[in-house]
Amino acid sequence: MKAMILTAGSSGFQDYIQLTKPRITILVTATTLVGFYLGAVEAISISLLVHTLFGTALVAAGAGALNMAFEWQADAGMRRTEKRPIPAGRLSPFQGVLFGLLLSLTGASYLWTLVNALTGALSIITAILYLFAYTPLKKLTSLCTIVGAVPGAIPPMMGWTAVRNSLDFEAWWLFAILFLWQLPHFLSIAWLYREDYARGGFPMLPVVDEKGNQTSRQIIIETIALLLVTLLPLGGLDLVYSVGALLLGLVFLYMGIRFSITRSNLWARRLLLTSVVYLPCLMILMMLTKQ
Repeated sequence: MKAMILTAGSSGFQDYIQLTKPRITILVTATTLVGFYLGAVEAISISLLVHTLFGTALVAAGAGALNMAFEWQADAGMRRTEKRPIPAGRLSPFQGVLFGLLLSLTGASYLWTLVNALTGALSIITAILYLFAYTPLKKLTSLCTIVGAVPGAIPPMMGWTAVRNSLDFEAWWLFAILFLWQLPHFLSIAWLYREDYARGGFPMLPVVDEKGNQTSRQIIIETIALLLVTLLPLGGLDLVYSVGALLLGLVFLYMGIRFSITRSNLWARRLLLTSVVYLPCLMILMMLTKQ
């Protein structure tokens, strides 16, 4: 309860930065950049790009802060999160909510006004799904991972709509790639921290699936689906991209298979590291081979 009674003066700038979940915010901004670049038909408007990335980063940072404020009690029960600003008592939940609302509302309004209404609307949908669907479901069902992958997959669509102001097939293709990538990525994390999640009261799949049968099966299915989706024939991508995406997908699938066979923390960590390398490599490949 000590987090409830702290004043703003007892907290520091770094605590507020930590509230924004910087790594997730950077990932969201980076995937938005990819969608923007792929959607651009002519010369890229630097001012529009800056507005898009800035507004998106604000919404992502605000959603992260609100998520920490909503889950601070559960975070206090897990070793990997107990030192976050709110459960550690350096910030109060009220401060987290106020800070998160300020960032989120400013970011959404910024996108709506200086980019376009569609991109602003997508940012609002993303925040709502993350905070009011995924966050409460984490305490109720292992299906929360699938629900949470939806808002995580919208940012590249926002980059695309910032340029095109329309949800074309390519935007949905980018959504599908990000959606499918998140599932084995999150499951590998959940496997590594399944005891911590159990202490926090989060019934992630590796927590309720003690032997790992369902977890392994889902990882294999998802990595195969991801591989197939990345190879969909699109007019703007060439043979170099197809070969590169195939190789990246096969490596990802191999790591998933090895984890499924061993079900060990070692291969879960290798799968996680592979997922972290896979996504930027695929995104860069898309950008380099865009026609």
